[in-house]
Amino acid sequence: MPDRRRHRGPHPQDDELFAPAQHGVLREALSDLCWLLGRGYSDVAALELVGNRYALRARQRLAVQRCACTDAARALRLAHRVSSEALRGRDLAIDGFNCVVMLESAMSGGLVLVGRDGACRDLASVHGSYRRVAETRAAVEAVAEHLARAEVRDVLWYLDRPVSNSGRLSALIREVGAAHGLPWQVELVFAPDRALVTEPARVVASGDAWVLDRAAAWVDLVGAIIRERVPDAWLLALGA
Repeated sequence: MPDRRRHRGPHPQDDELFAPAQHGVLREALSDLCWLLGRGYSDVAALELVGNRYALRARQRLAVQRCACTDAARALRLAHRVSSEALRGRDLAIDGFNCVVMLESAMSGGLVLVGRDGACRDLASVHGSYRRVAETRAAVEAVAEHLARAEVRDVLWYLDRPVSNSGRLSALIREVGAAHGLPWQVELVFAPDRALVTEPARVVASGDAWVLDRAAAWVDLVGAIIRERVPDAWLLALGA
């Protein structure tokens, strides 16, 4: 069945699964998962063990998984993190779908997680298809306004070429960039994660753990924009 949603929004079960009464259990589960990962357990085995112990539902397991990392990974990522204020005069590479979908979700009341490394992540995902929603333009406009104030020198967006409608999103990004007088480039590639980490001269804007482990420098662009533009966003810092 085609996705006909006009908003990214929250999942129907999220109010129950991530209610304040669940936070304690989720944080305990996250702590246990990080402990196991730090001792060499595989992601799959550790998540199953922790999920079963705490009787977590599928979306709760996914949230805990996305917030988790070992102490070593956390230290490495924090050492390479830069703030939005430090972007002046620097070049930036943006994980396009990662950033846009997360902002769409935040702007429409969806849950946004804050992991142990301080990076924002959500539970939405793009698997082969992407559909523009009511918040899409506002999300791209928010990026433009934020980066204009940050005085970023050059911006390169990466989008997944195989994802449907990536070309349309690319056109929108170029349109918004031109309207703001920003020198934006957009590239459609088959492996944006790998493309992002082959740009050592650029700060990377992404919440993807694989990318953050390999980026020379990264910024939590989405988190900065959410706190600036969506003060009532549903942020859940399980890793705090």
